[in-house]
Amino acid sequence: MQVMILDYKLLFPSGSAIAGLVNSFHTPAGAATAKLQIATLLRSLGGSFSWAVFQWFYTGGDGCGFQAFPLFGLEAYKKRFYFDFSPSLVGIGMICPPMVNFSLLLGAVVSSAILWPILQGKRGEWYDADASPSSLRGLNGYKVPMGISLVLGDCLFQLAAVSIRAARGFHHRRQHQQDEDDGGQQSLSYDDRRRIHNFQSEGMPTHVSLAGYAILAGIATVFLPGIFPQIRFYHVAVCYAMAPLLAFCSSYASGLTDWSLGTIYGKLAIFIFGAWVGEASGGAIAGLVAGGVVVVVIGNSSELMHDFKSAYLTLTSPLSMFASQVIGTTLGCILNPLLFLGFQEMAGGADHLGEAGSLYAAPMAMAYRGIADLSVEGIKTLPRHSVMLCVPCFLVALCVDALAAVAAANGWRIKGYVPNIMAMAIPFFVGPTFAIDMCLGSLLVILWRRRNKQAANLLSVVVASGLICGDGLWALPSSLLAIFKVEPPMCMKFLSNYQTEQMRKHLILAAAARRRTS
Repeated sequence: MQVMILDYKLLFPSGSAIAGLVNSFHTPAGAATAKLQIATLLRSLGGSFSWAVFQWFYTGGDGCGFQAFPLFGLEAYKKRFYFDFSPSLVGIGMICPPMVNFSLLLGAVVSSAILWPILQGKRGEWYDADASPSSLRGLNGYKVPMGISLVLGDCLFQLAAVSIRAARGFHHRRQHQQDEDDGGQQSLSYDDRRRIHNFQSEGMPTHVSLAGYAILAGIATVFLPGIFPQIRFYHVAVCYAMAPLLAFCSSYASGLTDWSLGTIYGKLAIFIFGAWVGEASGGAIAGLVAGGVVVVVIGNSSELMHDFKSAYLTLTSPLSMFASQVIGTTLGCILNPLLFLGFQEMAGGADHLGEAGSLYAAPMAMAYRGIADLSVEGIKTLPRHSVMLCVPCFLVALCVDALAAVAAANGWRIKGYVPNIMAMAIPFFVGPTFAIDMCLGSLLVILWRRRNKQAANLLSVVVASGLICGDGLWALPSSLLAIFKVEPPMCMKFLSNYQTEQMRKHLILAAAARRRTS
């Protein structure tokens, strides 16, 4: 916690946005600044919400709306290079460092514009041409392992760097270390020193954290095999033993880009434990259970780090944030089963919930089940050369991280231009779309600072918070409209010249047929 927030100074954009929203109402700069920030926040929030409402009217069909706007042409659109007009992603881009956002774009170009077209040329030769997009037998069998190789290489390097730093600090004399800390503290502003003091003074002791985690892991290890006989107690124990390392990796990624990799590691756990248990012993169910454990542990760790970042910036007690998280998780354990039963009743019974074509089809559930079914066959389900291509990805991650560390240690000029591997890996999983939105956010801040640096530093986080919150507020009205089956009245769609000509011919034939019948 302290390493990521105090040492690495990771932003955790959602947590920073929440803190910026709270601090805008309690700024120490005076009433005039507070009024300016609140007015800017309300304008940004209102504009974002209004834009979300406006976009909804044009989404009355599959692939309709501004979210499918081919800004860079139809060929780039086919590779998912387009701007989807998402205010929340632009806001996140305004908070994230420009180098992180440009690393996202670099990773998108390397993956979607270079690697995937090359691999698509091997379709039918290296992998099954008829495989579904979510199947690990197809192109996804390259995307997921290569992305995970980059993530693991980066996170193992960062973990090793943290361990070395901790070992060095441990061997220094306490007084000497205290003198260094005091000297570093004097170079910080009063607000930063106060935040650090508050954050460190109310932290939870390490032994208490470890004991709590061990107790919860022990409870799950005892009871989960009783609920799901396909998984054994040692499988659950291994899940909880490997989860902290993966949680560190995911929290690091979330601190950089706001993206949690819990679901990615969950898929990896499904594949590993499904293959370990085997088909004859119910490996598919065991893999899904193991994946659920990993997703929950990693997801909670990333969310908690966002809360701690908010606590650090707002001078809130970290223990109170942790207690709130515990209370919320406990309530979720009670409410989620009730919500499941409610959806089950609305869907017409257990036989229809989650089925394809039903009211609540749960497509991701089907995707996870497909991975679990394939996992029981082991690594042989991956396409040809998939594992071989993971090796250079892992080595590239280590080399780039080593270059960044050496450049930072020696003060080289390139230290601010070395790409961030974790950010580059994200588009391997989710595509390039959001990278363009976030780069636009960075460009807006850069141009704003060139024009008025003081105003940009004062209001950029406030504007970003408004964009994120306004876009999020539309989720509730849109959900209510979907529940009451209110459809958007229009569809805006972009077609190629060939598709337009085909549609024109179809309309001419349809009109001629109507004339003949009349």
